[in-house]
Amino acid sequence: MEAKFFRFLKLVGVGFKARSESQGRELFLKLGFSHEVQFTAPPAVRVFCFKPNIICCTGIDKDRVHQFAGAVRSCKPPEVYKGKGILYIDEVIKTKPGKKQKK
Repeated sequence: MEAKFFRFLKLVGVGFKARSESQGRELFLKLGFSHEVQFTAPPAVRVFCFKPNIICCTGIDKDRVHQFAGAVRSCKPPEVYKGKGILYIDEVIKTKPGKKQKK
């Protein structure tokens, strides 16, 4: 399979890890829940983990690649206060300030 479209995801957070098995068909995520989150890739999509915190979704169909990457991201979307979660590699999260102390 010749992959034409790529989507990179980055896991930001303490203890967040990803691993892929069975030739890029299964994706397992540790996101701080009591269980591992498992995703099965559609037929036209492959998943690879270069590092424990970098996920690469590749495939020949752009819609399926982006839809699968969005499904993975929706499991733990980025938080606006600390910036933790699953975000696209080129995405910039604008963080909000927390509670400010009154004087």
